[in-house]
Amino acid sequence: MSCSSNSPTHERRRLLLALLAMPLAALATPEPMAGLRRWGSGEFRRLGLLIYEATLWAGDNPLQPPLALRLDYHRSIRGAAIVEASVKEMRKLGSDEAELERWTAQMKALFPDVVAGDSITGHYRPDGAVFLHNGRGIGEIADAGFARRFFGIWLDTGTSAPELRAALLRRPGDGR
Repeated sequence: MSCSSNSPTHERRRLLLALLAMPLAALATPEPMAGLRRWGSGEFRRLGLLIYEATLWAGDNPLQPPLALRLDYHRSIRGAAIVEASVKEMRKLGSDEAELERWTAQMKALFPDVVAGDSITGHYRPDGAVFLHNGRGIGEIADAGFARRFFGIWLDTGTSAPELRAALLRRPGDGR
């Protein structure tokens, strides 16, 4: 019995060989801190409880993309609660309801539940944001307006956590 070039077995072999031939770099998660330097870090607390530690990586201007913000969680939090808190903060920073509705759906599809020890890293690019959970890519929102408002939660002058903002924006080596 001969194997024709269009048989399912032959097609599976071709697919397997094509996957094996792909460069490993194409399968790797992008490194959001590449080309950036570590700026400041600080803690976010609610009712005295440590929720997460935040660390900022940026170029010369920590308020402009590209930059990366990593949150290292100390509590278990549902992804839906992360989205809800993000929307609340983005609303305070002036996002309109139509934007928030669209972004809420995108964030719900993206943000996982986290447990103590997990991290979420957001990479703010000029065209949007890419997110990683424990170093593995979980998706992106390709919308510059979203990225500006989302990272504004921590970096905007109107943030609800001004002490954390100050800690994140502390220049490397600045003893203040």
